[in-house]
Amino acid sequence: MRMLVLGAGLQGSACAFDLLNEPAVSDVTIADVHVGALPPFLQQRADARLHPIALDVRDEAAVRAAFSRCDAVLSAIPYYFNASLARLAVEYGVHFADLGGNTRIVQEQKQLHEAARVKGISIIPDTGLAPGMVNVIAQHGIDQFDTVEAVKLFVGGLPQAPEPPLGYQIAYSIEGMVDYYTTPSLVVRDGQPATVSALSELESVTFGDGVGTLEAFHTAGGLSTMVYRYAGKIPAMEYKTLRYPGHAAIMRAIRDLGLLDTAEVDVKGQRVSPRDVFVKVAGDHLRKGKPDLVALRVTVTGRREGRRETRAWEVVDRYDAEHGISAMMRTTGYTLSITGQLQAAGAIAPGVHTPDEILPATRYFDMLASRGIAVREVRSAH
Repeated sequence: MRMLVLGAGLQGSACAFDLLNEPAVSDVTIADVHVGALPPFLQQRADARLHPIALDVRDEAAVRAAFSRCDAVLSAIPYYFNASLARLAVEYGVHFADLGGNTRIVQEQKQLHEAARVKGISIIPDTGLAPGMVNVIAQHGIDQFDTVEAVKLFVGGLPQAPEPPLGYQIAYSIEGMVDYYTTPSLVVRDGQPATVSALSELESVTFGDGVGTLEAFHTAGGLSTMVYRYAGKIPAMEYKTLRYPGHAAIMRAIRDLGLLDTAEVDVKGQRVSPRDVFVKVAGDHLRKGKPDLVALRVTVTGRREGRRETRAWEVVDRYDAEHGISAMMRTTGYTLSITGQLQAAGAIAPGVHTPDEILPATRYFDMLASRGIAVREVRSAH
């Protein structure tokens, strides 16, 4: 397997690290606009199979050359590049997977299904943590029932030791967090797609394993295309973000005061965007880099063999202190790597599929477990 990883940031580096742990992977090229010093965990794992290269994905000729030398492309760069990259992957007949995160782009990639099928390759967008792993778990849960009434997805990336005032540290980018907190969330209500406000409909979710009680609230993007796939089939579906209690109330106040608005205002003769100021000031405070954890739960309510029941599956993963790899990197970067390996091994049918549509749950869960990421069914505590 010859693998090309686009993006040498934390998620791309974690993906490359995981690929290097697989003997069947013969070559790992990690590409970015500027390839500086790789993270220590990847430097320590690097061998002759790892090849860092400088690559600007806006340079189509350079991208074509890189694609011609690999079997699968794994994109850990911003979502807005993924539609054009997927088209090039189909052209060159190489598998392609990305971290996704934008449903409109995924729908655009879906238009490549027949062309990908003819080329005998697969395109899998949205294959990170959420969307990604949580959707595969949700589909596995749905498959356990004859009929389904409700599906609820909960995911949070959190510091292991919360600090005031937000009990939070940046896992990806603060710009992404602000987007999630200001964009309406797409859900299924009464069997039809609907929108609800971000940070709304607060509820408590209790985990074991030393995590405790968290709060959950609506944010955008986690369900992705499952909203449309199950409209008219499942009465209720929703995705909520998990944080330590008190987080949502503070963020709602910040938002409602206009501090997350994008429209510029005059401040002492200077035109500034409140959101830009918040991103800069709060971002500097929230980039703590301390040991983190990921908490995930999926609950499915429905009927099986005539009985109504609720079943739940969850993941609790923590910072890998031995290698210096965060839980968010493990659950996102490793997931991207696993998907690419399944594609390159011929385990995925040709075409364009989201993870919940195509990834073989049992094999996928086994591959996660071999990395210490356990998906386990639990007695529903929600």
